[in-house]
Amino acid sequence: MALQSFGVIGLAVMGENLALNVERNGFPISVYNRTAEKTQVFMATRAQGKNVQGTYSIEEFVKSLERPRKILIMVKAGAPVDATIDQLKPFLEPGDIVIDGGNSLFDDTARRTTDLESAGFRFIGMGVSGGEEGALNGPSIMPGGTVSSYEYLEPILTKIAAQVDDGACVTYIGPGGAGHYVKMVHNGIEYGDMQLIAEAYDLLKSTLGLSAARLHEVFTEWNTTEELNSYLIEITADIFKNVDPDTGLPLVDVILDAAGQKGTGRWTVQSALELGVSIPTIIAAVNSRIISSYKQERIAAAKEITGPTGKYEGDTQTFINAIRDALYCSKICSYAQGMALLTTASKTYNYNLNLSEISRIWKGGCIIRAGFLNKIKQAFKENPALPNLLLAPEFKQTILDRQGAWREVIATAAKLGIPVPAFSASLDYFDSYRRDRLPQNLTQAQRDYFGAHTYERTDKPGVFHTEWITGAKG
Repeated sequence: MALQSFGVIGLAVMGENLALNVERNGFPISVYNRTAEKTQVFMATRAQGKNVQGTYSIEEFVKSLERPRKILIMVKAGAPVDATIDQLKPFLEPGDIVIDGGNSLFDDTARRTTDLESAGFRFIGMGVSGGEEGALNGPSIMPGGTVSSYEYLEPILTKIAAQVDDGACVTYIGPGGAGHYVKMVHNGIEYGDMQLIAEAYDLLKSTLGLSAARLHEVFTEWNTTEELNSYLIEITADIFKNVDPDTGLPLVDVILDAAGQKGTGRWTVQSALELGVSIPTIIAAVNSRIISSYKQERIAAAKEITGPTGKYEGDTQTFINAIRDALYCSKICSYAQGMALLTTASKTYNYNLNLSEISRIWKGGCIIRAGFLNKIKQAFKENPALPNLLLAPEFKQTILDRQGAWREVIATAAKLGIPVPAFSASLDYFDSYRRDRLPQNLTQAQRDYFGAHTYERTDKPGVFHTEWITGAKG
């Protein structure tokens, strides 16, 4: 029997779809799932008539693959990945390549890379974005590990990735955990993007009273603009078309307002705090999901705590346009924060990330794909050392032209009691970044007062401490 070119372990939807994507692009595959019944069902349904070999033990699976074996693991992040690797090890041979395609923590990926490479095997930590549809028809792929390992996989990955005007949405990201780190930050930006869209929706619905049909029209129109054309805006417009068959109401109106999360947003925040990078929009997005989960507390609080009520009294279309501009300015800040985090991580972990290329491979397949990624790609291509996206000429001018509308939207939201934490965090980020002096001089004075933490001066070099005259210390 001829050996297969590629193997997939884990036949949940993402695993199945990636397997079918690989096979459709001309690479015979073998599959294995811990539960044999899952493999049997897949072989009898979606894999029927295709060049797919079902296997029912790890040993059978490994032996069915040509060398060097190329094995994609699609199981839950954490301990299940380690357990799967431990099961594979006895049957692998030097040079075989193991690929973790899940949302693993980059530290775990770096550890696994060291362990497997030291044993003579190859390991790739590969971020995959695009959801179920992307996995089947072309995702954005972010592989990290050794260059030689990527080179073995490149012919396959280039074929199965999403295709855009300037190539396949895959590139070598960097060593060790670089691929999963970039995927983690991608997801952090995704959190920010989704929260910003949710706040725009809340403003349109709560302050202007727009119906679902009108919301569909607004988001559809926004998706035709150069600024907001994106996958997330597109699916948002589609959501407003759906009617709940049980109630006849817009389906979105009967969905519980408590959002879940799987960890990558939280990891992004934790990493930013450890590296000392400011990402307030992404933090606000994570926090918003957390507070949304306090559903019963919020119901009780709503009966006791009051705030302003009312509708926007100005011109409806003018305010819709202002919300659009505020959304775009805030979106730029969210991406700027993510790129700034990647810049610092690249230096800290020696990833040598190419932000222009990363922007390019996010143009297709992935959840945050958007028209303006072309501009981000170009900004970092023209200036790879760009310290912040806000300083790129086009983005700088975009915000300068729209900041009046941005500020008006946030002020109106505050007056009407509509929470816009990500909009506000984005504006705070912009205002803090553009000021040459912040009030943390007082913070330093306080720290020196109660803890002798010292401070620097603006007028001469050195480190100073003052014996402050009044007040208790402790």
